[in-house]
Amino acid sequence: MRRYLRIVVLCLACGFCSLLYAFSQLAVSLEEGAGDGGGKPQAAVASWLAGGGRSTLRGAGPVAHPGGSDRYNLKIQPVEKIHLAVVACGERLEETMTMLKSAIIFSIRPLQFHIFAEDQLHHSFKGRLDSWSFLQTFNYTLYPITFPSENAAEWKKLFKPCASQRLFLPLILKEVDSLLYVDTDILFLRPVDDIWSFLKKFNSTQIAAMAPEHEEPRIGWYNRFARHPYYGKTGVNSGVMLMNMTRMRRKYFKNDMTTVRLQWGDILMPLLKKYKLNITWGDQDLLNIMFSHNPESLFVFPCQWNYRPDHCIYGSNCQEAEEDGIFILHGNRGVYHDDKQPAFRAVYEALRNCSFEDDNIRSLLKPLELELQKTVHTYCGKIYKIFIKQLAKSVRDRYARSPKEK
Repeated sequence: MRRYLRIVVLCLACGFCSLLYAFSQLAVSLEEGAGDGGGKPQAAVASWLAGGGRSTLRGAGPVAHPGGSDRYNLKIQPVEKIHLAVVACGERLEETMTMLKSAIIFSIRPLQFHIFAEDQLHHSFKGRLDSWSFLQTFNYTLYPITFPSENAAEWKKLFKPCASQRLFLPLILKEVDSLLYVDTDILFLRPVDDIWSFLKKFNSTQIAAMAPEHEEPRIGWYNRFARHPYYGKTGVNSGVMLMNMTRMRRKYFKNDMTTVRLQWGDILMPLLKKYKLNITWGDQDLLNIMFSHNPESLFVFPCQWNYRPDHCIYGSNCQEAEEDGIFILHGNRGVYHDDKQPAFRAVYEALRNCSFEDDNIRSLLKPLELELQKTVHTYCGKIYKIFIKQLAKSVRDRYARSPKEK
């Protein structure tokens, strides 16, 4: 009898061990499945879709677009990526692709693009970006344009179509810690890594970084015409905006609407309702209002990181660019596509027509300099050397790096 009892106990022990092994294998397979998507960006998409396109943060509300996002892993990178976001609507495909190309050419670390675009642009973006997959230096995610459904019409018509989408990035990309947002008319003339490094310079209260709207108050817009609060002496420009979105989501913002501090998802709509008749530049004005009440939260970087026609059309007024060259070119007012500021257009055309072949990148400087010399009849053209000073250094540095770093 004792022998049979031992056999029964032994069988039960074997069965229990087999069950433990099965559970351990299941856990391993689940972990591997969770890791296949490349980490945080996919988690953000999954969370967004699981909520039916709704943000789980308070105040975000349901969204107007039921569609999801399309994520494309062109290569899983072992090092931390730089997250770059852009919003493209209308005829902005080519401009956006040129911006992305400039980011890829000079950057060192792998890039994760978050592209918010109208549905009809998704196919074109996918085709163009997939044709660059041989580079294996970036991944991208395509998202629909998404606004809170109860006020979607108001947000869509604010300043320009889709422009206010950037305000909702902290609510949509909940799993992304930090992000660089840029307008479509941006050109990187040095590695994105360099502006990304400003995140390490933030003090404990700073959550975002932008450049001043103007350097010269006599030609400033906000200090002369604004009918609402704005940051500092001349306001800030949001065309290049570096964000620690974890801090943005956690912060409670001082405001002039209530004595209670409000979080990011709660403050946007009340701000729009209060100031919509007094703002001209849409979402940029709302950001100026927000940081005017919370100036300790903003890191201000120099004008050479967001160089616009206003810095030279009335005479040069960005001293940092005069000394070290332009780091990021911002062709607002459509100057890439008309003849009003030919120096800006020359740089845009050079990068638009440049391919990723080494010889092509190396040889873009001389023809560009010749084109810029034709613009000396304009104020910006008179200082054309600042347009190629940093660009030439970036090209040299690119070829000085080892092949693995390119």
